[in-house]
Amino acid sequence: MIRIEPFGAEALMLTLADTPKERLPGRIAQLADNLSQALGDALIDLVPGWTTLLIHYDVMQYSLSEIQARVMPVIEDWHQESDDLERVARLHEIPVWYAGPDLESVAKACSLAVEQVIDLHSRREYRVGAIGFAPGFPYLGELDERLVLPRLASPRVRVEAGSVAIAERQTAIYPQASPGGWHVLGFSAWRLFDPQAEPPCPLAAGDRVRFIAVDEATYRAEGGQAAWD
Repeated sequence: MIRIEPFGAEALMLTLADTPKERLPGRIAQLADNLSQALGDALIDLVPGWTTLLIHYDVMQYSLSEIQARVMPVIEDWHQESDDLERVARLHEIPVWYAGPDLESVAKACSLAVEQVIDLHSRREYRVGAIGFAPGFPYLGELDERLVLPRLASPRVRVEAGSVAIAERQTAIYPQASPGGWHVLGFSAWRLFDPQAEPPCPLAAGDRVRFIAVDEATYRAEGGQAAWD
């Protein structure tokens, strides 16, 4: 059941499902496009999540009741559409050098060979469910159930930028060096956040991602530097 609730003084939180679904990020991205057209310059920002969409709006243009009245018809039309109607999802193929500090421990914990971990992680196509935690940090799901592990018992003080990691049922790439408790499988030379670019993040909710296993020479040729060099 869809819920619409005030979220602070200048935002509405739309809860669009109780649990994540494969097509839902793309559907939410389509709803975001529809709301952007409907609200025009009264819209400040849209923040999609796995099952939610946060709307920041200009309170100088709309009161709470007025913004709800503008939003409701858009949501109703969206809700009546087929689940197949979603924003066209871009596919990003991201090279990864699988040489992370947790690769062997993940293999052991999952009762797999290292080669099997790499194969299971790279063979699957993921959806970007949300961007959060840090600028450009993409939450990607769902991970193969054979790789599902809890977060590290003791988070690292520093995880290097470009680290490709897993935790629970998700995988992600750290855009910047930061603390983190995910299991690091490898490294990517991709730049996931550039404040000077438009858009600053090349990934968006609803996009598709595939990881391509590459060797160290290819990784470094693309500008990558191994963490802990």
